[in-house]
Amino acid sequence: MQEIENKNTNSIFENIKHIDEYNNEFWYARELQKVLEYKDWRNFQKVIDKAKESCKNSRFNLDEQLVEVNKLSKRNNNAVASIQDYKLSRYICYLIVQNADPKKEVVALGQTYFAIQTRKQEITEQEYDSLSEDDKRFYQRRLTRQGNYTLQKVAASAGVKNMAEFHNAGYRGLYNGETADDIFKRKKLRYREDILDNMNEDELVANLFRINQTKQKLLKDDVRGEKEAKDVHYEVGKKVRNAIADIGGMMPEDMPTPEKSLKALEKERKQLEINELKDFSKIK
Repeated sequence: MQEIENKNTNSIFENIKHIDEYNNEFWYARELQKVLEYKDWRNFQKVIDKAKESCKNSRFNLDEQLVEVNKLSKRNNNAVASIQDYKLSRYICYLIVQNADPKKEVVALGQTYFAIQTRKQEITEQEYDSLSEDDKRFYQRRLTRQGNYTLQKVAASAGVKNMAEFHNAGYRGLYNGETADDIFKRKKLRYREDILDNMNEDELVANLFRINQTKQKLLKDDVRGEKEAKDVHYEVGKKVRNAIADIGGMMPEDMPTPEKSLKALEKERKQLEINELKDFSKIK
């Protein structure tokens, strides 16, 4: 433990951090296991399982936080064997150290490191349910914005050049043939209004699922080619639509458009803050 005490808190975990081809940081579970002083993988797997449950309860997409991979490892007899490992996001690492043995000093260091550095705030299901309908929309819109940003990078790597057509392929699958322009017209939006800013919570959730599943399939199947990527996006959108139909849910094109866009709500909130500041200055 003396060795750890003499190290900078950040360097312990920074030294095992990796950056993928999309400039996303990640950690390998096997390497984190050693740093957190777990000798037995089975014991560390239990910690990971608890972190996975915590992630599900936080309403973050587990598939985006943890990806199972197989790595080759040399045994003592020089034989090569395939072993289970995980690629971990910063957020799931934070949940892992929160569920690890608190008696270990290095775990406390990890809790400090990942808590300070993490870029996503954990929201429990109870906290989410307590949000207003507008705040739920803001939350889901933030996730769709992040998801679309990552999806575009993955699609570009797959060879997609016309992003508008690529996104329309997903919309056509989910909305029974409708493109983004069709959705715009059906919602009777004004010039330059964003269709995603004019969706309710359920419609945003459906689109977020489409976005995340498309990204995962493009990566998992190592899709190459613009047409191939568009076909994947269309098929994923269609499968999400079929899943909604199977459970008897409302089709996305039938979901009501909120009275106010998120842009309008954001503008109102900013104006309210300005007015409150003015009132406060008068009191002073």
